[in-house]
Amino acid sequence: MRPSRLRSGRRTALLAVIGLTGGLLLTSPQSASAANLIKNPGFETAGTDDMPYCWKKSGWGDNDFTFETVADAHSGSKAMKVSLTRRVDGDRKALITESADCAPVVTPGKQYDLGLWYKSTTPDTSVTLFRHDPTAGWQYWTDLKTLEMAGSWTEATVRTPEVPAGTDRIAWGVSVYGTGSVTTDDYTMDQVADPVPDPVCTGTAEECANGRWDVLPTKNPVRSMHSVVLHNGKVLLIAGSGNDPEKFAAGTFTSAVYDPQNGTYKQIPTPKDMFCSGHVQLDDGRVLVMSGNKGYPSADGTIGYQGYKDSYIFDPVTETYSKTNDMNDGHWYPSATILGNGDVISFGGLKEDSTGSVAAELWSDAEQKWLELWKVNQTWSYWGLYPSMILMQDGRLFYSGSHVFGNNIPGTGSAIYDYDANTITQVPGLQNKDERDQSASVLLPPAQDQKVLTIGGGNIDSNPDANRLTDVIDLKQPNPSYVAGPPIPQGQVDLGAGKVPQTGGQGKMYPSVVLLPDGKVLETGGALHNRANPVYETSLYDPATNTFDPVAPDPEERGYHSSAFLLPDGRVMTTGDNPGNGTWNHDVSVYTPPYLLKGERPTITSLIDTEWTYGDTQRITVDRPIAKAELIRPAAVTHSSDPNQRFVDLPLSVDGNNVDLNVTSNPNLAPPGWYMLFAVDANGVPSVAKWVHLQGPQALGATDSSAHVHDFADSLKGKVTGPGKKRTSQKVSPTVSGCDRHYGSANVCVPTDFPPTVKATTKSRCDWLKKNDYGRLKVNGKDDPLRLDRNKDGIACGKGDVSKR
Repeated sequence: MRPSRLRSGRRTALLAVIGLTGGLLLTSPQSASAANLIKNPGFETAGTDDMPYCWKKSGWGDNDFTFETVADAHSGSKAMKVSLTRRVDGDRKALITESADCAPVVTPGKQYDLGLWYKSTTPDTSVTLFRHDPTAGWQYWTDLKTLEMAGSWTEATVRTPEVPAGTDRIAWGVSVYGTGSVTTDDYTMDQVADPVPDPVCTGTAEECANGRWDVLPTKNPVRSMHSVVLHNGKVLLIAGSGNDPEKFAAGTFTSAVYDPQNGTYKQIPTPKDMFCSGHVQLDDGRVLVMSGNKGYPSADGTIGYQGYKDSYIFDPVTETYSKTNDMNDGHWYPSATILGNGDVISFGGLKEDSTGSVAAELWSDAEQKWLELWKVNQTWSYWGLYPSMILMQDGRLFYSGSHVFGNNIPGTGSAIYDYDANTITQVPGLQNKDERDQSASVLLPPAQDQKVLTIGGGNIDSNPDANRLTDVIDLKQPNPSYVAGPPIPQGQVDLGAGKVPQTGGQGKMYPSVVLLPDGKVLETGGALHNRANPVYETSLYDPATNTFDPVAPDPEERGYHSSAFLLPDGRVMTTGDNPGNGTWNHDVSVYTPPYLLKGERPTITSLIDTEWTYGDTQRITVDRPIAKAELIRPAAVTHSSDPNQRFVDLPLSVDGNNVDLNVTSNPNLAPPGWYMLFAVDANGVPSVAKWVHLQGPQALGATDSSAHVHDFADSLKGKVTGPGKKRTSQKVSPTVSGCDRHYGSANVCVPTDFPPTVKATTKSRCDWLKKNDYGRLKVNGKDDPLRLDRNKDGIACGKGDVSKR
């Protein structure tokens, strides 16, 4: 059964507080305008095709249904009843007719209060919106609110998000996606005309425009390349051996827990070398850490990195690790994606013998263990290292094309993987698919839009200048394809002699991308080449306009093994940098975005319940008007990769300072777990986050209700492959990391291919190594493939070597 078809329970926190709020819950939201924008809101005027004027039948899937106008009305003489008597999949809905005569005109940037009266015999129904773009035509916009079962006439109200740019009309109605019937009447739609107060700058003009970076006085004590934001607001920083062979040999493995409230670090005993492991928050907030480093490459470069089978769980309460059962394979650099039922699926990485793992691994949340290989669907495909596998709204996985080290997978470089069908379908459009090594991908805000952004990248093998490429894909399309996005803005790059402006097509690999509570995406950090030449550039990407806005750059180098992540107070923290000479940047930077310098921020003054379930309506109280609210899943990031990062919109029903938040019914849009809840005003200023727990399998199995899943990406035309021949592994070169191990220690990366400006001579190569602080390099063994030891004294780039050219 695909995770999207899992059963979801529903509980409303409002029932628990009726006694506390008296008649407040019965008060409908007051909009600024009394003008109803709906034509024929009560179905009184007859139309064609057995439907009232300005209303039409809609829906999809395998189901039996009826549409009928009935006399059982809330007011007047008619109401609309939609019934499903049999359902395999899909939905049926009565919608406003998508025409210039019937569909209400809207203004981009404005919000609208929608209302209707209904009776329902099914819990599987929601308010669904479509929008019209003059160029692209009509398209699905979003689901707003799940309607509870109601035996008598009940009013439902909800506020739309801000109308997207390019939208001139909308149409909406009620979707029925479970057996039963829903009768509706007396639709209303009013524009929200609340004035937006002018922002007040609380910093310098430069800071208010571009934000501010602060380098913290206390350094990160561990060489952490893994960062996980915990549901208590602290940050787990995992180093393992920290890419330090001496620490590995000594069995010195480290982690630390950072507390942003007081700026302190607590070092945590770490049982194994979790250097380059995978990790993900489970539905209960514990952190599953999978595999890691069993061994560094051999001195002569004949053996590569090795991954072990061990797996651990970190408990944020006790701040300790405990061992799980082993995985079926070793997986150095594995993916880790949580599914809508709380399970975790993992692909790729290197096995214990340095070959590439072709095994799909599945962590069962119900059994709290990794399942045996024969219990997991297998295609025997090698997905590479840290393949970015993003959960789609129907339970399939989108491989974005972002990965680590070398070339991409064969074919187009991106694909949709269907676990139930056990098929892989290629997706077209990704630019320069073999130069997206160390790129970053993210599911854009809000998750309901199902758009993915991929930015930057290079190629460890050939080491060209990293690129400025960005690609955007809309997974709501029947046959989705990447389209080119705007280029990453250029900043400054250190080529070894100080910062200079980037030129030509110079971009970045190793970028970090962070979802922000105002709905924008921060991209920061990066480098021009393999573990060299840091790029100082930061910008804000706006999904609504598909544009980048350059802002203040991080003053610290943030290339290989760096991380950036959102803190609950709305700031962004960055750590790490591990250039090819083996050093480590222990400085920590914190970015204050411009939205925190626009004056006083809203406050969530009360939160009725922190335990949420799918389809819930949850009430908060705020101290000032807000425009939107959302859930942001906390980071679990490494190597520019966090496929579980997502921003889930919470449509509002507003009654003064009391705001009801409408939670999606679909666990694939918001997989179970802990989330940061932000309330955001009309200027994009967010509150400090409150932590809420969206319940997992217990809630999913509570009733017979189900998630509202749409038929997106269902007409794929790319090449489809099923399970291949069973095999043990994929052969992978020991130089997969782009480092020639004939020189220096295992944490030093002398590139197998130098940047394009470096000539293929001993002097040019040695000058580059000296400029980048490589120091004394011992030659391992007798081979000298880069011709750095011309006098054969066992030391690369000595005086005798350079004089011989």
